Amino acid sequence: MQVSGPWLEQAQPVLQLLGKAGYQALVVGGCVRNSLMDVPVSDVDIATDARPETVIALAEAGGIRAVPTGLVHGTVTLVHDGQGYEVTTFRRDVETHGRHATIAFSTDMADDAARRDFTMNAIYAQADGQILDPLGGLADVQARRVRFVGDATARIAEDYLRILRFFRFQAQYGNPDAGIDAEALAACAAGVDGIAQLSAERIGAEMRKLLTAPDPAPAVAAMAQSGVLAQVLPDADAAILARLVHLEDGIVPVALRRFLALGGQTDRLRLTRREALGLARAYAALGSLTPPAELGYRLGADLARDVVLVRAALLEDVPPAGWQAEVARGAAASFPLRARDLPHLQGPALGTALKAYEARWIASDFRLSKAELLT
Repeated sequence: MQVSGPWLEQAQPVLQLLGKAGYQALVVGGCVRNSLMDVPVSDVDIATDARPETVIALAEAGGIRAVPTGLVHGTVTLVHDGQGYEVTTFRRDVETHGRHATIAFSTDMADDAARRDFTMNAIYAQADGQILDPLGGLADVQARRVRFVGDATARIAEDYLRILRFFRFQAQYGNPDAGIDAEALAACAAGVDGIAQLSAERIGAEMRKLLTAPDPAPAVAAMAQSGVLAQVLPDADAAILARLVHLEDGIVPVALRRFLALGGQTDRLRLTRREALGLARAYAALGSLTPPAELGYRLGADLARDVVLVRAALLEDVPPAGWQAEVARGAAASFPLRARDLPHLQGPALGTALKAYEARWIASDFRLSKAELLT
């Protein structure tokens, strides 16, 4: 079997640079997996038996810019035609620490494959696209089965982030009708305490990726079953997410909306200030009866849309008819009064008066003009 595509054609100068010098140059990981699954390819990673210093020397001689982005891990980024290619020397683990590993360089692709997380990420391809499948990952890709390389418990102990990556890959690439790998799920449950070693940045990044999958609900339900969800998002309710996904019905997935549906404590996620503020405002609006148009005015179109959808999911109902147009109408509305229109007031009295006028204007369904408000 072979893979092909523009991404492989564009990588040829880098692959040939190494190949013509007598070294192996294999594309690996996400680019091969996604190509086999007919999913867009974004990054192209290359594995080689050439050591990093050799890769740099060959690139300089060939007129390709080399950036030493991760020499300690054996990675050099080669930039050709504005595209970066991470070229990493075959590696084997010498010692693992739960968050990172001490590695040694290797000349054997089998060593490199054995240290990867999932079998679907351990598929290689030559410059001509010919597949090299040392661990049987091709069958797992075809079945959309997410399976750890070798012993799942050992892979997780090498890096506890792999627990979250497992559920994220299950959401993005797994076949929900085929169920979840039992050995992997048991290993994730057994290793759940190791998540405490992970930084909030790493946890938050994985959760954002997971929640933007088309339908993460089955994977999140499995996270809840294994105890993982309680570790990363205490007090979250996985059941509401499934109802939200059903209601979205073609609306682009947004991580913040799905965090809102799950609820729970977000301390382990390291949200940005904007995300935290948006969630706080949305939580405050969830329990109100504020109609969609007013939500659009007060929260903006995006956050108002999220509140309407999550509110309906919580109530096990559907959003009101025409809600999207109402949200857009409210978001486009502009309160006609300004402080300068009330020159006889200042300080707290001015703020109180503006709020009262704004309440009248909203109650008029945004129809009262400035003149009508002032009279």
